[in-house]
Amino acid sequence: MSSDATLETKYGDCPVIKTLEEVGSRWRMTVIHVLREGELRFNELKRATDANSQTLSRVLDDLEEKEYVDRRVDDGSPVAVYYSLTPKGRELLSAFDEIYEWGQKWITDET
Repeated sequence: MSSDATLETKYGDCPVIKTLEEVGSRWRMTVIHVLREGELRFNELKRATDANSQTLSRVLDDLEEKEYVDRRVDDGSPVAVYYSLTPKGRELLSAFDEIYEWGQKWITDET
């Protein structure tokens, strides 16, 4: 058995690895982090994340499909679409807080 196969076998079911694979992209994490402030419209998210429309739309669809984000449509005039974290998404925020603390301690402007 090669060392790569051994590592895959050893860590393939690791919750940390699986979580990072599911929510670990820059854009997914950014959207989840921004939505900690509460429900936001698409354009508010776009401004807050600095993502282009296509990227943000793809990421929101992905997060909604994985049940991290809820999408709500207000049929007023004009139609408005709002996004917010689900309970599953909100539970990630404590992990984000821990990552923030670690980053404050270990990540400097020099890296």
